Amino acid sequence: MLESRIEASVCIVGAGFAGLNTALGLAERGVHDVVLVEADTPAFGASGRNGGFVFGGFSRGEASLLRDLGPVRANALYTGTTQAVELIRRRITRHGIACDDTQAGIIWANWFNDREVLRQRQTLLRDAFDQDWQWMDRDEVRRQLRTPRYHDALYEPQAFHFHPLKYANGLARVVAEQGVSLFARSPAVSLERTGNGWRVTTPSGSVDARQVVLACGGYLAGLHKRVDAGVLPIATYVMVTAPLGARLEEAMRTRAAVYDTRFAFDYYRPLPDSRLLWGGRISILDRSPNAVRRLLYRDMLKVFPQLEGVSIDYAWSGLMSYARHEMPQIGQVEPGLWVAQAFGGHGVAPTTLAGEVIASAIAEGDERWHEFGAYGLVSAMKPAGFLGAQLSYWWAEAKDAWKAWAERGKRT
Repeated sequence: MLESRIEASVCIVGAGFAGLNTALGLAERGVHDVVLVEADTPAFGASGRNGGFVFGGFSRGEASLLRDLGPVRANALYTGTTQAVELIRRRITRHGIACDDTQAGIIWANWFNDREVLRQRQTLLRDAFDQDWQWMDRDEVRRQLRTPRYHDALYEPQAFHFHPLKYANGLARVVAEQGVSLFARSPAVSLERTGNGWRVTTPSGSVDARQVVLACGGYLAGLHKRVDAGVLPIATYVMVTAPLGARLEEAMRTRAAVYDTRFAFDYYRPLPDSRLLWGGRISILDRSPNAVRRLLYRDMLKVFPQLEGVSIDYAWSGLMSYARHEMPQIGQVEPGLWVAQAFGGHGVAPTTLAGEVIASAIAEGDERWHEFGAYGLVSAMKPAGFLGAQLSYWWAEAKDAWKAWAERGKRT
């Protein structure tokens, strides 16, 4: 806890992935006079609660990114996320971070009997982004995932999955070892200009810094109106079963993580102790663990009815930050004031990229952050934006259900 007035070169608000990666990026570039303040404990928010999928890309789809930016700029941003995947992998090895990393790739399983969806994305990824997502035919998918729900799939071999909280705690250890001062349970309650810098005040202390980075995600600190107005905090849900032992093999014969082609998709992955982590849904409602357990248990049995009766040991929700343009907001808001937010449920690699971009900007004058200029602090139109987000999700969910119903009708 911060209990005094201190000075620093850089003060980072928020010790989730974005804040921790920025701190580590600064330390690796020789900037050690860095203070990191966190309202709770490191990775208390989405960083410690997410599904643990580590792969490239953003919430905004590749085709939209290409339309927005053209082939050169779109490729540069996308490549930044795949390079971030490799940086995460190197940091796990270099710093001995025990985070249950499972180097088994990720499967994008087709919920619908429509190969063209997969073919189009596979071709786009290959031609525009130099990515080789491998084709899995229906027989192979059903050998590995013991369900008739899926048809064909694409497999991302360079991706992996891990325990996000363990990884975040590892990052927190590393930044502390490299001289970063991390103060937990020290919520930032105000932000003000002081001469050529900024003052971040906490309940029992303050930090005077030349540069400030706001990395609060969906847990907004109320420090800057434009920053907070740029995102909607949206909830998603996760549960974890009891250890399944041999029963896990009845459902999955792969150690890859999985998500499907619906807009309202499930995502899940096998854990090293034979548990199954299952996530899905987005909502403006931050539901109780019991409500999350009921919802996701039903979703799991739609895919793997053979798991009926398994116990659920843990369930939780967490808040992600979404922008209207579906892209991260990364860059300088005012001189010396930086932001990294709006990772929209696809944040493990992009938060690592954000940390590198902002750290290199502060330490080395790198202007790469301007590449995110097309995706700035547009208003999320709160409170109407919450209703719009929920209605959009329900509409997409209904379209998914209609397409699945229509396919069943053709088969009968």
